Amino acid sequence: MMEDHRSADETNENSVKTSQQEREQEEELQRLLVPDIHDLPLTPPSAVQSNFVSYFAPDFIKPGHDQYVYRHANGLCVIGLAPTHVAFKDEGGVTAVDFNVGKSDRSGMKVTGKRKKNAQHFESNTALCKVCTKDASYIVRCCVKGSLLEVNDRLIKQPGLLNSSSDREGYIAIIMPKPADWLKFKVSLLGLEEYKKLREV
Repeated sequence: MMEDHRSADETNENSVKTSQQEREQEEELQRLLVPDIHDLPLTPPSAVQSNFVSYFAPDFIKPGHDQYVYRHANGLCVIGLAPTHVAFKDEGGVTAVDFNVGKSDRSGMKVTGKRKKNAQHFESNTALCKVCTKDASYIVRCCVKGSLLEVNDRLIKQPGLLNSSSDREGYIAIIMPKPADWLKFKVSLLGLEEYKKLREV
């Protein structure tokens, strides 16, 4: 009888331990899944911040020609004008974008299929387009060596997108570098924090 009583106590003790462990696991899971409100940023990260790593090429070929390279996990690079680009310092900002540079009009290029047929291969210093302000014009370059997959031809009709959201709808082009070329070029780029420190933004 005494043994029965003891085993019942042990069973109760074990079930209390088990339910306590389950409760602790539940709380731990809750902590992992539901962040503490004090740890959350004041503004949620943008799609660019969530899906891309930001790199910058300050003074690319010419002083003041600051450009960004947003790199996706799949290797694609989005190229555009950094907020400190000299074109934005001109009164009125960018007023026109012309993709007719070099020997061909970049906006007329069409890439098709999975294998990206017709993609042109460019060097990092190849001109992508010309952005014009009221008083000057500036050449925007590829920044990375790779295949040009797309240019943002919306900028031809809406150059103002560069002034209002150069880091999103106002991007210039999408380029796919080879992994080996990317690794070579990456060392010459700055990360977001280094760029902010350099430009004091």
